[in-house]
Amino acid sequence: MREFKGLQKWIIGGWLVVLSSFQLYTAIFGILQPRPQRGIHLMFLLPAAFILYPATKKLITDNKIPIYDWVLAGLALIPPIYLIINNDYLTERLKFVDPVLPIELILGTINIILLLEAIRRVVVPAMAILIASFIGFLYVAPYLPGVFYSKAPSFSDLVEMHYLITDSGIYGAITGVTATFVALFVIFGAVMETTNTGRFFTDLASRLAGKSRGGPAKIAIISSGLFGSISGVAAANVYSTGTFTIPLMKRLGYRSSFAGAVEASASVGGMMMPPVMGAGAFVMAEITGIPYVKIIIAATLGSILYYISLIYRVHFTALKEGLKGMDEKDVRPLKAILKDCYLLIPMVALVVMLLIGYSPFRAAIVAIAICFLSSFLKRETWMTPRKIWDTLRLGGQNMIMIAMACAGAGMVVSIVTHTGLALGIASVITNWSGGYLFPALLLIMVTSLTLGMGLPCTPAYIIAITIGGPALLAMDCSMLASHMFVYYFAILAGVTPPVCIAAFCGAAIAGSKPLETGFESFKLALVAFIVPFVFVYNEALLMQGNVIGILTVSTLLLICVILSAGGLTGYLFQKMGITARILTLTLAMFAAVLCSFREMTHQPLMLAASITIFAILSYLLSRKNKQEQLVATSIL
Repeated sequence: MREFKGLQKWIIGGWLVVLSSFQLYTAIFGILQPRPQRGIHLMFLLPAAFILYPATKKLITDNKIPIYDWVLAGLALIPPIYLIINNDYLTERLKFVDPVLPIELILGTINIILLLEAIRRVVVPAMAILIASFIGFLYVAPYLPGVFYSKAPSFSDLVEMHYLITDSGIYGAITGVTATFVALFVIFGAVMETTNTGRFFTDLASRLAGKSRGGPAKIAIISSGLFGSISGVAAANVYSTGTFTIPLMKRLGYRSSFAGAVEASASVGGMMMPPVMGAGAFVMAEITGIPYVKIIIAATLGSILYYISLIYRVHFTALKEGLKGMDEKDVRPLKAILKDCYLLIPMVALVVMLLIGYSPFRAAIVAIAICFLSSFLKRETWMTPRKIWDTLRLGGQNMIMIAMACAGAGMVVSIVTHTGLALGIASVITNWSGGYLFPALLLIMVTSLTLGMGLPCTPAYIIAITIGGPALLAMDCSMLASHMFVYYFAILAGVTPPVCIAAFCGAAIAGSKPLETGFESFKLALVAFIVPFVFVYNEALLMQGNVIGILTVSTLLLICVILSAGGLTGYLFQKMGITARILTLTLAMFAAVLCSFREMTHQPLMLAASITIFAILSYLLSRKNKQEQLVATSIL
C-alpha cells in the first residue's frame, strides 16, 4: 500500500475521514435506503483502492500516483453516483422486465471491470480470477451437461444482476452488511488500536501466562484471541501481535517454524472468537436471518475449546523441550496493568449490551463513545483532534479490503442464484455422497478449504455456503449448524497448506520456511477441524438444547483436546513413543465421536462419567506440573 506525505496525505486521509464520519452519522441518525447507503460506501472505497494500492508490488516503493490510477479512480466514482441520483427510478423499475438503458449498460460494465481490478490489487488475484471464471461459466453453461446446464443470459441481464439490483450483486445484501454493521465495527477496532488496547492485550497476556512454561507462546495465543476478533483479518492480526511474540518465542527456545505457526493459528482463531468474529457474524446474520446475538452465543464454546487446545499444545511442547518462561523483569508490573484496565470497558460494555438485547448498531456506537471518553483517563491515550483524525482515516482505510471482497462475493452469489447452480451442486454432492451425511460434509469441507486458500475468510464463507449450503439443508442439517460448519473451514484455510496466507505471514516474521510453518500451523489447529463436525451432529456445542447435553459435550471435547494435544506433541505425563501417541490420539478421537451421539450425551450418567475422567486427567496433569516446577527450582 502506498504511503503519502504532505498535501496528498491530507487529501487522501480527508477522503477516508469523510467516509468514516458518514458511517458514524448514519449509525446514529438512521441509515439511508439500501442503494444510496451502499452506493456512497463504494463511491468512497472503490476510488480509494486505486489511489492507495498500486497495480503491481514493484510500484509500492514509488508513492507517486500515476495518471492511469487517477483516471481509474475518477471512473470508479461515476457508477455509484448514477445509482444514488436515480434511486427512485431504479426502485420502481421491474427487475429483468424493464429494459436496461444504454447508459446503465456502459456504467455497469465499467463498475464490474473496475471492481475486478480493485479486488486483484487489494484482496488477492485469485479472487478476481475466481469471479471472472464464474462470469465465464454463464456463457459456457449452455454447452454443459446435466445440472451444470444453464441458459446464457443476455449482456443486459448480466449487467442488471451485478449492477442494478439490490438483493445480490455488487450493491446487494452482502455489501449492505459491510456498509452498515461491518463498517461500524471496523471503526471501533481502529479506535481501540489508537488507544493502545492491542498493546494492553499483550501486556495482560504476559502477566497471565508469560512466566509459565512456554509463556511467550501463550502470550501469542491469548493476545491474538483478544485482538483478532476485532481486527477482522488474520494476516493483519499476525503482523499486529506477531512482531512482538514471534521474536520472543524464538529467543526463549521455540523453533522458528513453530513460533510462526503458533502466531498464525492463534490469529486465525480470532475470526471464530465472539463478539465480533471479524465480519463473519454480521454476514451470517444477514444471510440466515438468525439474530446476531444467537450466532455469537453459538460460536462461544467452539472458539474457547480451540484456544484451550492451542495452550495445551504449546504447554506440552515447552515441557517436552525443557523451555522456560519469561523473567519477571520482562513482564509489565501488575500495578501498571491494573491502571490500564479501563481499556477493557468498551469491550465489556459491548458484550453486555449485545446480551441484554441492544442492536449491534447501538451497541457499537455506545462502545465507540465509551472508548472515546475512557481514553481521557490517561494522558497517553487522550483522543486528541489529531488522533481522532488518524482513527477515522485508519477506519476508512481498513474498510477497503473488506468492502471489495464482499462486493465481489456478492457477484458470485448473484451468478449462483440466478443460474440455479447452487441447487445443481447440491444434487451432485448428494449423489457423490450416496445420500450419507459424513461424506457430504467431507466434500463441503474440501470445497470450503479450497476456496479459502485464495480468499479472505468472509468472502470464502459467502461463496462456499452459497454452493454447499443447499446440500447441507437438504440433508436436514439446521441452518445455524450448516453455516458454522462452512464458516469454520473457510477460516481454517488460512493455516491449511499448500496456500495458507496467515502461516506465510508468520513465516515471514519468524524467518522460517513458509510451507514448513504452514504444516506446523495445520497441526496446531487440528482440533478446530473436529469442532465443525460436532456442530452438525450435536447442536449442544452450539449452546442449543438442555444443560446436561451442553456440559457433556463440552467435557468430552476438553478430554479430546488434552489427549490430542499430548498425542500430537508426543508428551503428556512424560515423553511418549509412537505406540503411546497412537493410543492417546485414538482415545481422543473416541471422545470426539461420542459427542455425535445426541441421545447419549443428554444422559446424566454420561455427564458424570465424562466429568470424572476429566477431573482425574486434570489432577494428574497438575501434579506432574508441580513436580516439573520443583525439579526446575532445585536445579536453579
